[in-house]
Amino acid sequence: MRHPDDLPPLSPTPQPVRRPGPFASLRGSFLAGLAVMLPIALTIWLFWSLTGWIDGWVMPVIPARWHPDRWLGINPRGVGVIIFLIFTVIVGWVAKGYIGRRLLRAGERLLDRVPIVRSVYGGLKQISETLLSQGDSKFDRACLIEYPRKGLWGVGFVAGPAKGELDGLAPPGSRMMAVFLPTTPNPTSGFLLYVPETDVIYLEMSVEDAAKLIISGGLVYPPPRPALAAPSLAAQP
Repeated sequence: MRHPDDLPPLSPTPQPVRRPGPFASLRGSFLAGLAVMLPIALTIWLFWSLTGWIDGWVMPVIPARWHPDRWLGINPRGVGVIIFLIFTVIVGWVAKGYIGRRLLRAGERLLDRVPIVRSVYGGLKQISETLLSQGDSKFDRACLIEYPRKGLWGVGFVAGPAKGELDGLAPPGSRMMAVFLPTTPNPTSGFLLYVPETDVIYLEMSVEDAAKLIISGGLVYPPPRPALAAPSLAAQP
């Protein structure tokens, strides 16, 4: 009599292949349609809400006899945005002229005499000039720094080299860099860190791609850049 251990192993019973039912197919189609419609709907809602918010601030200032609803019978959305853009362009054009600069300096001298208003206006002016500047006063590179401890890395934006007293704190052979480390998903708040440049890892991704990565919580990565072709041996001298 053969021992049970000497018997050949039984072949596994083939399991039937389960095909997705109609509800699974409908669910997949619904999720695919939602992935397409959701960003479109959110973009339309954002612009619609922003337009209504600007209209709500601008239109009450305009005299009622000039409102377009008196002529058209309806209240078209976006008229306040157009008026705001035209007014902003006119203010900028006047501010760049000689008379506009004189008036602006006179107004700033008047605000400098009010203690609290002076601090608030000065800070807001410096922030707006930095954000809207088209020169060097802006974030131009994304980077990685170790924060809040060794082994943990955060994506930040390089504001530029430190100046004055802060630059003197850099170790020998390096310089201090001002790095803004934003929070997720709200990148308008964060931490200002001064890091030696030797501890900063510069990234190839743009500032816009790094901002998308931070806002999405690590879900949206920039597309990989094509690798540079190696120089051919024939081209070498």
